[in-house]
Amino acid sequence: MVEEKKTGWITAEYGMLPGSTNSRNKRESKVGKQSGRTVEIQRLIGRSLRSVVDLEKLTGYQIIIDCDVLQADGGTRTASITGGYVALCLAIKKFVQKGLIKKNPIKDFVAAISCGIVNEKILIDLDYDEDSAAQVDANFVLSKKSGFSEIQISGEENTFNLNSVTEMIAKTERSMKNIFKIQKDAIK
Repeated sequence: MVEEKKTGWITAEYGMLPGSTNSRNKRESKVGKQSGRTVEIQRLIGRSLRSVVDLEKLTGYQIIIDCDVLQADGGTRTASITGGYVALCLAIKKFVQKGLIKKNPIKDFVAAISCGIVNEKILIDLDYDEDSAAQVDANFVLSKKSGFSEIQISGEENTFNLNSVTEMIAKTERSMKNIFKIQKDAIK
């Protein structure tokens, strides 16, 4: 329970398990601190999930979504947002069933997908090899009804133009329809 607040809170913990990469990944708990990458990804996941929740309906509660990467093959932050949303929905469903909160505070679906330009071609949901070779790398966080909550685009030793961004957005929006359907089926 979050004490003396007029709102609830949703946050995330993100970590890559040792066997999730080709060569063994050290647990950050063994090193003694989280990397800047991990902290940034946790914040992104939390922001993305909060963007579709009425936090006042969660007053007094904090929900922590655990995002443990089992296989890191590109797109771990976007997979964490997409799967984290499903976990959040299931947790909220239990809160309502147990009478901890009166109404479901979730206002919309949210999911994320990676996109990039590889060999001058726009690709969606890049795997590790594609991501490593991308001239432009992007992550899009999109809600089903109300639009984007976050867009991250960067050139990797390259630049990009508005036409490329527009095409990336169009491909992302088309792909998200299927992701939202998969999420809906998972939370029935």
